[in-house]
This record gives sequence, C-alpha cells and structure tokens, in this order.
Amino acid sequence: MNLALPDVRLRVPTDEDAHAWHRVFDDPEVMEFHGGRAAELSVYEELTARQRRHDAEYGFCLWTMVDAGGEVLGFTGAQPWPHAWGPTGQIEIGWRLGRAHWGKGCVTAAALTTLERVRSAGVTDVTAMVNAGNARSIAVTRRLGMELAERFTLPSSKAEGHRYRLAL
Repeated sequence: MNLALPDVRLRVPTDEDAHAWHRVFDDPEVMEFHGGRAAELSVYEELTARQRRHDAEYGFCLWTMVDAGGEVLGFTGAQPWPHAWGPTGQIEIGWRLGRAHWGKGCVTAAALTTLERVRSAGVTDVTAMVNAGNARSIAVTRRLGMELAERFTLPSSKAEGHRYRLAL
C-alpha cells in the first residue's frame, strides 16, 4: 500500500528555531545516534546561524521542517560535509525529527523536497552518513533511492557507519 506523504514545509532556520530544535531534540531516543542527548542551546544557535549562511551561499541548508500548522518537527536538508573525516567536499543530505512525528513519512516528504532544491542549485549527487544501527534513517535512504557506497567506522563511537549515495 502506498500512503500519501504528509504536508511538511521547509524554511531557512530562524534564531527562534535554535530554541525549537533544542526542545524537540531533547529526547534520548531522538539523540540515540547523535551522542545520546541534546546539545546545549548554544550549539543549536551556532548551527542555525551556519545554516542561514549556507542558504545564502549555496541555495540550500539544513532547513527547519514544519507541519501545515507551523509546528517545528525537526530539520531536513543538505550541507557541505562539515567534518575533517569522511566525504570531504561532498554534499550531505540529512535529517533529524522529533519523536512525536516518527513513522508518519515527514522525513521522506521533506527529503524529497530537499533533493529537488539541491538539484535546482546545481548539485549533481548527494551523500548520507548513517550509523549502521539506525534502521529508520536507512529506510529513508532506501525510499529516496540511495545506494550503499561505503562502510566505515565512526570516529566518535567506533560504531559501524554507512555512506549512502544518490546521483541527481
């Protein structure tokens, strides 16, 4: 059965979204593959500011994901790979969603919009870096048509990671 995807919208993150991301991600289940707990508010303030710069410079970023009523659900988008290890120079697509919204197709809907936007910005392929134990994110990569390109060890946790790739 093919269910319709929900109506989600993407917007450039605002200063207020740093507070919303901090609140929405303050859940051990949400943060299981991201250090286990939400970062300090200052981390989200820096992250939202960096994403505004990315949007201005590249035409894409990690956008704030909102539902039809304007409630912040999380983020979805793309950015240049931000770490010294891994796929340096590549564009990474990523997402993080509040627990209350899991299993509803929100990330898939938002990620499909992200792919359209980055393609329009001239990006020819994207990568997704996923902890091998994160079945939900792996399922999203499959729904997007991404293929497993590499297995590696995550430097922070020593867990297995997967790099998925999609040519646009």
